[in-house]
Amino acid sequence: MKPATVDMLRAHLMVASLTAMGAEVLACVALLVLPVSQSAFNSMSFRLLAIAVIFSGVIVTRQFAHAAFELALQGRFATGVSRPSRPVAIAANCPRRWLVILHLRLTGRAFVLAEH
Repeated sequence: MKPATVDMLRAHLMVASLTAMGAEVLACVALLVLPVSQSAFNSMSFRLLAIAVIFSGVIVTRQFAHAAFELALQGRFATGVSRPSRPVAIAANCPRRWLVILHLRLTGRAFVLAEH
């Protein structure tokens, strides 16, 4: 498997894991605050809801990361996008740098972190 594909899959799994962790925290809070029985969390409908929440979380995160990337392009914090074979250079002072990097990892694009 290509390193770019491995990096892309790893980024998707990381986002899915963080979304699942957030959903688990919400479920634990619901157990403490709301009158919900523990057996409700073993039902098939809850499992399907959890999968839908995780899938939706990945999609929403991809949209936020794409929006940050577009803003970085407009602000000239990311350059070199016109040539797909070359890595995208990301400026050190990019305000949403981590989201821009996440977008590039999710899409499998190569990038370099610029010093200036």
